[in-house]
Amino acid sequence: MTTLQHRPDPDTAGAGEASGPADEQTSGGGRPWLIVAVREVVVRVTNRTFLFSTLFTLVFIAGFAAFSAWQAGKTTTYTIAVSSAEGTRLVEQAASTARSTSDTVVITPSTVPGEDAARAAVDRGDVDAWLHETSAGWTLTSGDDVEVSLRTPLEGAVRDAALDRNAAAAGTTVEALERGATLGADRFDGQTTNRGFVQAATFAFALLFFMGALMFGQQIAASVVEEKQSRLVEIIATAIPLRALLAGKVVGNSVIAMGQVVLFAGVGLVAVSFTEWSSLLPALSTAVVWFILFFAVGFFALACLFAVAGALASRTEDLQSTTSPLTTLLMLVYFASFALSGTALKVASFVPIVSVVAMPGRIIAGDAAWWEPVVSLLLMAAFSAVAVVIGEKVYRRSLMQTRGRMSWKQALRTAD
Repeated sequence: MTTLQHRPDPDTAGAGEASGPADEQTSGGGRPWLIVAVREVVVRVTNRTFLFSTLFTLVFIAGFAAFSAWQAGKTTTYTIAVSSAEGTRLVEQAASTARSTSDTVVITPSTVPGEDAARAAVDRGDVDAWLHETSAGWTLTSGDDVEVSLRTPLEGAVRDAALDRNAAAAGTTVEALERGATLGADRFDGQTTNRGFVQAATFAFALLFFMGALMFGQQIAASVVEEKQSRLVEIIATAIPLRALLAGKVVGNSVIAMGQVVLFAGVGLVAVSFTEWSSLLPALSTAVVWFILFFAVGFFALACLFAVAGALASRTEDLQSTTSPLTTLLMLVYFASFALSGTALKVASFVPIVSVVAMPGRIIAGDAAWWEPVVSLLLMAAFSAVAVVIGEKVYRRSLMQTRGRMSWKQALRTAD
């Protein structure tokens, strides 16, 4: 809760009748909003709940990075029972293929005399499966389902051996047989970015925006209505202009919100570097920078509107009603990250507030021209400017009203 004390200037003491209205006075070296902003920052960074939630989120992100790194470096060893020299050769070829595609998969052969010995070895856990030849071809027998990371290289080895044998019998080569048999993969949009990665990153942006905007917005609204309900704002209004009080609250909370977002984004980028998506880090880093810019401009407007929601309420119980439009808007932005695609997503990336999530998502996908995020950010800035101008007027006209909960329409009709 913000508290300020007004100390009269010695040179003007006694000239109270000549003084202007309370909201024309200034203090703190002509920058009273800075006093409020610093106070808001201090209150937030010393709040145990805020510190605990921030630390918990950082630990979660770091834990995800550590788990991903452990998974990426974990080596899986498969031991395959064989009963012939040809089986040993196939396992060794599969092991070579596995090493070339992943250094975390190791396949080794183990010679057994026959089926009974192979079954006993599988039951004891000495081997994972038995590779043997039947009248229908090579078969891999195990006690359970065979992992894809084992089955794929073995299938490749058996296929290559069969092709070599059949090609020789037909008097040709494997290369000739396989000519034109390669399947290429392409997309109509010409992009190569992994779609799953784009969806995951967009979800992360949406969740980060939703949590940050909602948490800090609700805190601003609660702070304003508490000062109004306790009549403390009437004392503050005698010391500083109400617009300075609003500016201080918005700036202070915006600084904390931005600091938290930058912190989470930085740790998140480090976490991604330990995953299989590390090669996509440059594209993600660019999108993160744009997300931070969009968040900064968008949250400034939302912070002002949440402060207005607090001013419109006359008591804490009214906040649910006055903040519900903003909460609904944030929910729509959150769900839009999953529901929109194609032309709808492109249009949404230019709509203020929704563009905070939509445009960075398009940047990751490589679907946005260089000028599109610039234009979208300018539209966001224009929206924020309008929201601040109108919000400041409603805030001033409703903050000192104590006759009950007010609507936007009533506040705009109220005289200054």
